[in-house]
Amino acid sequence: MKIKDLIVNFDHTKSLQKPYIIAEAGVNHEGSMDLAKRLIDEAKEGGAHAIKFQTYKASTIASKESPSYWDTSKESTESQFELFKKYDKFWKSEYEKLKLYCDKVDIEFMSTPFDVASANFLNDMMDVFKISSSDITNLPFIEHMASFGKPIILSTGASYLWEIQQALETIEKYNLPVCLMHCILNYPTLDENANLGMIKDLINRFPKTIPGYSDHTLPDKMEVLKVANLLGAVILEKHFTHDKSLPGNDHYHAMNKDDLTLFFDKMDTVYGYIGSDNKKPLRTEEISRQNARRSLVALKDIDQGEAIKMEHLTWKRPASGISPKEIQKVLGKTSKITIKEDSIIQWNMLD
Repeated sequence: MKIKDLIVNFDHTKSLQKPYIIAEAGVNHEGSMDLAKRLIDEAKEGGAHAIKFQTYKASTIASKESPSYWDTSKESTESQFELFKKYDKFWKSEYEKLKLYCDKVDIEFMSTPFDVASANFLNDMMDVFKISSSDITNLPFIEHMASFGKPIILSTGASYLWEIQQALETIEKYNLPVCLMHCILNYPTLDENANLGMIKDLINRFPKTIPGYSDHTLPDKMEVLKVANLLGAVILEKHFTHDKSLPGNDHYHAMNKDDLTLFFDKMDTVYGYIGSDNKKPLRTEEISRQNARRSLVALKDIDQGEAIKMEHLTWKRPASGISPKEIQKVLGKTSKITIKEDSIIQWNMLD
């Protein structure tokens, strides 16, 4: 399923749905088209539904005095401008080529725009716009993207509820479906800071939106993403790399192909446990329905022609006779035969 179809046709009546996974490659291609294509290939092999890049120019995203907000022990660059300058080589023609390559290998192409120019040319390549947590208060930019009339995925990292509300009000003017992504804007996010309970808060406060989660925890056993989905987040996004050991601000907290495969194996197991959402007995339970449930049983001998009274009855296993729920229909009937103590009572014994 394409992400646009998922968002537009989202079924709010279902409490759980299998996740749609966005592999957030960001700028982990580091300006290499070959590496970008490798990331696409490995995201596809790992099972991701989409791969997402980031489109910006250092000169339009950050002033030269912008300080870092990441773990400088992992990425030592302390200027946002200088860091973004390292990775802003790709522009329209490169993303057009990556879009075609994604189409070829059958994975959905996405990229988060960080300025009006990139939003304008990405509009021809995407069915859905992703808005970064960093732009949740950039209402004119949000309005520009909403004006394209496409579904919006809005990350909510480091935001108050009223800031989310203002962003949604900006989008609502265009009557667009919105996926709200819970997010903690730390690189990396410690597991104990993931605060996945906020997913439920967003669902309760903004019930018309589609729940999602953008993750910055270390991949490890992929448990955080699993729990996020079980709490209702349907669209899951996590940074993606071909090599987690590489230096740089988005490699060390990213998942790789093997992590993706592990995650999908876990979710297959989990949804195997969840099974059907239509409550009914399984075929395997039929023997239990028959042998573990109870029937009305004679507590003592009942003579032929005797009226059945409560003092004649008890209930015992198995359920091969009259169910205890029918006891009021049994009381007052006459026994056709002599019913021995501990006999399971059948309708053909009664008159």
